[in-house]
Amino acid sequence: MTLIAESHDELRPLMFSIAYRMLGSVSEAEDVVQEALLRMTRAAAEGAEPRNLDAWATTVTTRLAIDTLRSARVRRESYVGTWLPEPLVAGRDADPAHRVELDDSVSTAMLVLMETLTPQERAVFILREALGYDYADIAAIVEQSEAACRQHFSRARRHLETGRQRFQASAERRDELAAAFLAVVQGGRAEELERLLADDVVFWADGGGKAPATPRPLHSPVAVARFLAGLVRRGGPLGFSLEPTLVNGEPGLLTISPSGELLGALSMAFDEEGRVVGLHNQINPDKLRHLGDIGDLKALMRDQ
Repeated sequence: MTLIAESHDELRPLMFSIAYRMLGSVSEAEDVVQEALLRMTRAAAEGAEPRNLDAWATTVTTRLAIDTLRSARVRRESYVGTWLPEPLVAGRDADPAHRVELDDSVSTAMLVLMETLTPQERAVFILREALGYDYADIAAIVEQSEAACRQHFSRARRHLETGRQRFQASAERRDELAAAFLAVVQGGRAEELERLLADDVVFWADGGGKAPATPRPLHSPVAVARFLAGLVRRGGPLGFSLEPTLVNGEPGLLTISPSGELLGALSMAFDEEGRVVGLHNQINPDKLRHLGDIGDLKALMRDQ
């Protein structure tokens, strides 16, 4: 058995955490991890003897993720509707390697913001901010100078700072806010929903052309509240249920069909006053498949 084969299970969580942060896609991240492991296995068979296996895995994964992200950017330019990342949902994904340490860099809002960075900026930011690498090591990984890496990180941090979640609640407070929001949503009254939404609230939905979704983000408490109330009115008679959970470390709700199939994963972000400032609803079935059995939301809504 080779060194890489012996360390496969230990390396995959680290490699997946890097690739997922880089790509915002479980499926693409897993492809990167598998290709990285294959390349490392081949190199080891040819006599490569890394001094630090984790550092080697980080280097190979990061470089592959940079190349993959460049290709993904081209595909996402023609994506139907709003693009959102594939969600990580607590207790839904059976692969232990996908249990990424949940910090701000994997929140849905941050992954969306990082889409605006260049692949090099994103890699440097993740290596520095999430993994704590020093600039000398980062420079070796991304094959640029330390000065360039410092500039990449500075630009990325400035750009992302304005979009960071403004309120990091305790687990208890987070659960309270999510429970209150769920109760009001289930009531389906737009007026009550409005009171829970911040003035600058935004609702995003990703259907990818395969599930009914708003073609562009919704802004303002009135627009978002009316839309959510309408969803509840339509979903109630069909037997849809809402299940509280954590989505990418944030409070969230899963939409479940009457037969128990997953239809959507929504994450929430709150401000200091406990009002909702951001809602990201992933309903593209292709981006939910890693979470179990997926229902056909388009067909269910069509047959209503």
